[in-house]
Amino acid sequence: MSTCTTASRGLDEPLAGTAATARTWLLLEQPGPWGAKALTSSHLDPVLGRALEAAAKGTDVRIALIRRPGRHADFGMPAERQVYAAHTVPGNVWLHSATSSDPEELLRLDFAALGRGDHRSFGTVLQGRPHTGDPLALVCTNGKRDRCCALLGRPLADELAASGVQGAWEVTHLGGHRFSPTLLVLPFGYAYGRAEAHHVKEVLQGVQEGRVVVDGCRGGSAWERPGQAAELAVRTATGEYAADALSVTGTDGTAPRWEVTVAHTDGRLWRVIVAQGASLPPRQESCGSALGSPARMDVVAVRELSPAVLAPR
Repeated sequence: MSTCTTASRGLDEPLAGTAATARTWLLLEQPGPWGAKALTSSHLDPVLGRALEAAAKGTDVRIALIRRPGRHADFGMPAERQVYAAHTVPGNVWLHSATSSDPEELLRLDFAALGRGDHRSFGTVLQGRPHTGDPLALVCTNGKRDRCCALLGRPLADELAASGVQGAWEVTHLGGHRFSPTLLVLPFGYAYGRAEAHHVKEVLQGVQEGRVVVDGCRGGSAWERPGQAAELAVRTATGEYAADALSVTGTDGTAPRWEVTVAHTDGRLWRVIVAQGASLPPRQESCGSALGSPARMDVVAVRELSPAVLAPR
């Protein structure tokens, strides 16, 4: 049986520059089954789901539902739900956790401030505190969005949990079904595709050591797609894997060509040329969809800027 994942893997479709974009992630535990649009098609009150979507719109906050790996029958709402908020912009990366007995409390959060990296409302509204446990490994398993997420994501989530990965959760949607199993790692916010358990453990070890594993990486969610590809290209070219070392400080141009500036905390700068191309031959972006040519981010050049170029005129 052919799937969108089979086609993408067979065509060796590149992963860089395909991550979902969100400067801040807000995650709410919701047991039971999920529909295609989980915030409004799960056992979460759909009125609340719509209100949360409206509150987050335009704030750089992305909301997703999470559940522990395993059976998904809903035997009633938990007395306390786990809630996480994570900001992924280098220089202000944080992951806070809380529990809530009433998810409507989330509507009292200051979403605009969360999107800017200000976590104070998470503390005052939910009594949230810095997360002190293991990094989070969020595996997309929502088969109602795409069967590949269920067929490939659920076994990965189960394997991670069974092997003792304490931060393993299932998550509703990370985009890029054809790259399943897809994974988001917090707090740094890097997404991965075609993930396998041994590789995920390597990624999580890297997070604990403050570094990014670029193999299989789709990009950092803090950046738009051209920036994701550019930052990964600089890491590969320089061997700089410290998570907080690089930032995307500028993106000039429009599709299909951008000049992206990537900055190092030590003052170095790179100019990266990224071109948008079409993935050929045509393939399905999701199982059941028509054939198409999804956009891809191709890095054309990586150039470190010399002091002469940087000097003011």
